[in-house]
Amino acid sequence: MSRPQPSCDATDLAVTGLPPAFPDRAAWGTATKLRAWQTAALHAYFDDPRKDFLAVATPGAGKTSFALTVAANLLAKRVVDRIVIVAPTEHLKTQWAEAADRVGIAIDPQFGVRQGKAARDFNGIALTYAGVAANPLALRIRVEGFKTLVVLDEVHHAGDALSWGESVREAFDPATRRLMLTGTPFRSDTNPIPFVRYEPTGDGGLRSVADFTYGYAQALADQIVRPVLFMAYSGEMQWRTSAGDEVNARLGGPMTRDLAAQALRTALDPNGSWISAVLQAADTRLTEVRSHMPDAGGLVIATDQTSARAYADLLKAITGRKPTVVLSDDPGSGKKITAFAEGDQRWMVAVRMVSEGVDVPRLAVGVYATTTSTPLFFAQAVGRFVRARARGETASVFVPSVPLLLSFAAEMERERDHVLAARSEPDEAALLAAAELTQTEADLPEGTFAALGSEADFDRVVFDGADFGLTTQSGSAEEQDYLGLPGLLEPDQVKDLLRRRQADHASRAPRPEHAERSTHQLLRDLRKELNGLVAAWHHRTDTPHGVIHAELRAACGGPPSAVAGADELQQRIDHIRHWAITRKKGA
Repeated sequence: MSRPQPSCDATDLAVTGLPPAFPDRAAWGTATKLRAWQTAALHAYFDDPRKDFLAVATPGAGKTSFALTVAANLLAKRVVDRIVIVAPTEHLKTQWAEAADRVGIAIDPQFGVRQGKAARDFNGIALTYAGVAANPLALRIRVEGFKTLVVLDEVHHAGDALSWGESVREAFDPATRRLMLTGTPFRSDTNPIPFVRYEPTGDGGLRSVADFTYGYAQALADQIVRPVLFMAYSGEMQWRTSAGDEVNARLGGPMTRDLAAQALRTALDPNGSWISAVLQAADTRLTEVRSHMPDAGGLVIATDQTSARAYADLLKAITGRKPTVVLSDDPGSGKKITAFAEGDQRWMVAVRMVSEGVDVPRLAVGVYATTTSTPLFFAQAVGRFVRARARGETASVFVPSVPLLLSFAAEMERERDHVLAARSEPDEAALLAAAELTQTEADLPEGTFAALGSEADFDRVVFDGADFGLTTQSGSAEEQDYLGLPGLLEPDQVKDLLRRRQADHASRAPRPEHAERSTHQLLRDLRKELNGLVAAWHHRTDTPHGVIHAELRAACGGPPSAVAGADELQQRIDHIRHWAITRKKGA
């Protein structure tokens, strides 16, 4: 049987901020105690009724509860009699259906466009954007046949491809109401998002206009989301390029975009020491967090399935327990995510399945082990860790110390609208896609690139847009001071404690002229100095890094830099300095 649709007093929303009286109003009120921002957004929605409404709210703030409250009111007032929810993934369809069922709205997440009708027990259906594109005309006919509310979750996906945007517009143009949601920063491109309003920017472009915005900074002040500490790790990398050149460089150091991409790829190589050290550090941090949050979980976001499986093996060796592995081609991936969310396992490893919208509130520690580095994906990934369940919870995300990612970390509070660039300007989306390609496979044919070795250094902590900490070796006492930060802290307590840690380390750091370096540290410092000189010579002469290293080896003798001794490294340093004095550019 279909569920009853009771009448709704016009004062219901205005007085209480609650939806209309469904059969079990007491249960509804308990399940949907609205936050201040949700109540404000509801008033913005109902005080000025309009066909299209765009709500931008940071991940973890409660967009789903807001949307379902809107839906319940519209159903009760007979403004609409059917609901269509569009989500990015199959798992999110089910997540929406389960959330709706808890508040008395029956949504069919298994609806197939070709079946035409849903069972009478359902108030609506849930689809993916790909499902909409499969048969938009059939959906249009369905939407025309009923007074329909369409909820477009993470609506920026409708701008991912021109065909998706056209399908969404065709299918839902006749809808009675459209509610659009997003929790991640939009990006600049030339594909307009259907049903979003734009205003001129003054330079020939257009900027999206949100009807209600609730950003991370506001949510943090309201203690709805957790403060995020970004643990950044650098280190020395060695790899062989597709041209056969051997390169030694410091992750995050000054270098060309191609070399920076190759350095990151080397760091993330499962066979290297860098990722193993970072996973060990992240597990140490998770242990500390679990002393305050016993069920706290960790998530590793990998570039591909091969890396994901390899990282899972490393975590098993570190923890003695097999982590949950979620892969896109695994038909049981949704069930695995749900089981992890409801359990108390330590770690989950995924590629892209858990990057957006998936609700696992106990996730508190993350490792960003992917070469994908667009602001949109980064924000989606970090959004998995920010949902607060109790006052004082913190989140920790371990990231490679590369400038682009660190800039994203420092700009957590920045709000971005969708910008439609003038047609004569470069398409930023295309540039980002090209940049991502550069960071993965450009100029690196299969079987030619080889990561030769990597070492990890704890670089810094990024919090609230500021940097804390002094570069130190992985496994050092200084690193442990940051990994051991209490898992329950208010944002101002986090900043105060980080400042005191930094001041303490600065006071204990030996002056360079009196520093006693171990053999390991001496070799690392010499390699760092040599790599810096090689990079400078490359910029002066355009000679590839690998060719410069080869010339130095030919002139001074000895093995590759990664296994060269202190005397051999010093000889090469002196030799390249002599070049700078005696050679002219191009010689």
